[in-house]
Amino acid sequence: MKCTIFKVLESIAAFVATITTLAFTPAEAQTWPLRPVKIIVSQAAGGTPDIICRLISAKLSIALGQQFVVENRPGGANVVGASAAAHASADGYTLFFATAAALVSNPHTFKSLPYDPLKDFVPVSMVAINPFLVLANREVPVSTLPELIAYNKANPGKLTFATDGPRNFSGILATWLNKVSGADIVQVPYAAMPQGIQDTVAGRTQLTILAIPSAAPHITSGALKPLAVSWTKRVVQFPKVPTIADSYPGIELTGWLMIVAPVGTPTTIVARLNTEIDTILQAPDLEGRLAELGFFITDVRTAEAARTFVLAQYELWGKVVREIGLQPE
Repeated sequence: MKCTIFKVLESIAAFVATITTLAFTPAEAQTWPLRPVKIIVSQAAGGTPDIICRLISAKLSIALGQQFVVENRPGGANVVGASAAAHASADGYTLFFATAAALVSNPHTFKSLPYDPLKDFVPVSMVAINPFLVLANREVPVSTLPELIAYNKANPGKLTFATDGPRNFSGILATWLNKVSGADIVQVPYAAMPQGIQDTVAGRTQLTILAIPSAAPHITSGALKPLAVSWTKRVVQFPKVPTIADSYPGIELTGWLMIVAPVGTPTTIVARLNTEIDTILQAPDLEGRLAELGFFITDVRTAEAARTFVLAQYELWGKVVREIGLQPE
């Protein structure tokens, strides 16, 4: 008899717990946020990721009736900010404005990280992609990527690539281009890329890889000529510039920004955030401003699509790092 009573009581308790969860989960999303929300940016204030995050956070503050406050945590190639966000409370009040480096390239270029990008974060919303341009000094006698590779093979040792170092974006892309094309263009690494740009403009180096805003004034002046874009699409600013994939299918390497949350953040909050951010990103004024900064809205719009994108990019960067023989440090 007692066993029967206990079983009934356990069943009632389980039922009440289920009803409570069902009752309060939607309410949680409806009432959230009740206080300011922090968005961690792993870049310094004034940089492009910071500018874009502030544009979005200002609109989120209006849409959701609470302040979305940007907190800059630069350092360690995005590791400082990423680690802080990964270990924050999963209550919807801390978000991470993640770069591609933080989520998909660092895991392959560092021997160890104080966070796991796939296990510690849940994607909320893709923000935008920023492709890069492969550029040549105006005196280099080529106008396309295939011509560049042919020139290098016919004139070994005459071309050098100004990059941000073999373990960073432009250095990895330059090495990958060498690998897939059979070229042998020497890299000249720079601690500060403005000096690398100046040297390429002056002809001390002949090639470089830059984001669109950094490249645009030098293209306009005629000092540098664009040979290819690192995305699968041509960009609106330079529609005549072909993609790398036009010459070497499958070759695409871009930067991007994504809003993620600590794993365990309520799914209702993630869904609400995704809806609000998607609405914000579709506004023509923001889309235009992002394009000026060299970032482009994609068709990755849902949280699940963002997760799929991250996984694919994680695999891509792992493949590239393995192919070029880059050893984690």
